[in-house]
Amino acid sequence: MIPAEVVKRYRVDKGAKFHLADFEPDDTCGLDIDKKDAKEMLADGIKQLSDLQERLYAQDRWSILVIFQAMDAAGKDSVIKHVMSGVNPQGVSVHSFKAPSAEELDHDFLWRTSADLPERGRIGIFNRSYYEEVLVVRVHPKILSGQKLPEKLVTPDIWDERFEDIAAFERYIARNGIVPIKFFLNVSKDEQRKRFLERLDEPEKHWKFAMGDVEERKLWDRYMAAYQAAIRATAAPHAPWYVVPADNKWFTRLVVASAIVETLESLDLKFPKVAPDALKEMQAARKALLAEEGGSSRKKD
Repeated sequence: MIPAEVVKRYRVDKGAKFHLADFEPDDTCGLDIDKKDAKEMLADGIKQLSDLQERLYAQDRWSILVIFQAMDAAGKDSVIKHVMSGVNPQGVSVHSFKAPSAEELDHDFLWRTSADLPERGRIGIFNRSYYEEVLVVRVHPKILSGQKLPEKLVTPDIWDERFEDIAAFERYIARNGIVPIKFFLNVSKDEQRKRFLERLDEPEKHWKFAMGDVEERKLWDRYMAAYQAAIRATAAPHAPWYVVPADNKWFTRLVVASAIVETLESLDLKFPKVAPDALKEMQAARKALLAEEGGSSRKKD
């Protein structure tokens, strides 16, 4: 795992003075290691994550909500695949949120994600989330016209109002034992271009490419401004953002894994203690099982 001070470098829990330009997409914090070492470090992090997830599940008190937001080709799917590879799938759920359905548009903008919040003892992963409502919708304000909002509510203040709603929602779930941890995978425009070209040049990656992705690149500056505004308005100690450099996938995965491990460690997770009466029953059951084994051996003789 990478040192805590490195992870802290990318943590934003007070958004007032946040500037996205202060975070370089190709930063590796001076860490110069080869692919083999990076894989070994990640494997160590995955092992720690697996152990902590088992305690989280057994204790059945807390849950973790991991949110990933990023531009296309930043590596969200890849991070989820690699970082969560060693975790018991029974204790993890992954939800991807695309354009809202007709049913979802008949509800408030937090409704569809609220239904998928993780149960106690589990890790929930949102691949995109309610933040799309202050990102893609803000960059494409015409989308608002399809959300069936009363006209008098669609004012220039709507983005600040949604920030307030999101901040209040995250405070609410945190007070109920759901710990939000949010990642913005900060990929550069040049690196995104390289990854798009890979999708076009390699047949096995064609399915990942969409023509609309190129059009969205033209709105890059608007998206960066929207991300900065969202992080600035919603970063809090109980719901931090991590602005993770995403140009080097190995480093992205290490930062994400380390941040999740640190979050779980902060909860002081422990396996439930067995009551004395239950412990006596377990000891009696052990004796009975051992005696059963001895009886089976004598029957064979």
